[in-house]
Amino acid sequence: MKELTRVFKALADTTRIRIVKMLQKKNLCVCELQEILGIAQSSVSHHLKILEDAGLVEHEKCGQWVNYKIAAENDALPENTYAHTMLHHLNSWIENNPQILKDKGLMAIVDRANICRREIK
Repeated sequence: MKELTRVFKALADTTRIRIVKMLQKKNLCVCELQEILGIAQSSVSHHLKILEDAGLVEHEKCGQWVNYKIAAENDALPENTYAHTMLHHLNSWIENNPQILKDKGLMAIVDRANICRREIK
C-alpha cells in the first residue's frame, strides 16, 4: 500500500503532473523545467525528488547536464507496478489540456545552452 500512496501523492500536484507530461515527450534538465514552469530551481528539484521517490522519473548524468526522464521499467518489478500503470494512463490523459499544450509549445523553443549561459552572467 505504501507504493500506491507514494505514487498518488506524487501525482496529486499540478506541477508534478505537468513535469511528467513534459518528460513523456522529451528528457529535460532542471533549468529547462524551471524555464517552462516559471518556478525556482529549488522548487523544481523538490518536485523531481518526489517524482523520483515514487518511481515515476529518474535521472542520468550526461556531461555537465543532469537529464530527467520517465522511469524505465525495472526488470526486478512486475510490469503492473503502480508507477508503471499510472505512467501508461497519463500518456494519453489530458493531452488537450490548455496548460499541457502551452508547456509543449514552450518545450519546443527552450534552449538549455541559452538558459545556462544567462544564469551564469
